[in-house]
Amino acid sequence: VVVGVVFQVGFEVEFDVLVVIVVEIVFDVLVNVLVEVIVLIEVQVVFVVQKMVYFHERKFVQLLGLD
Repeated sequence: VVVGVVFQVGFEVEFDVLVVIVVEIVFDVLVNVLVEVIVLIEVQVVFVVQKMVYFHERKFVQLLGLD
């Protein structure tokens, strides 16, 4: 009976540790995915802004007849 109780308590402790490890891994993965998504969005926004600036610069140059 004592061995069974010790085994059960040990299993519960290991299970709790396993749950904590799994939660930490899932949290890390979610944070990494979120960071990647934010970086991709930033890159897209910068690209779009650069295209807009280039387009307006070209338009301005054409209006001035400098091209």
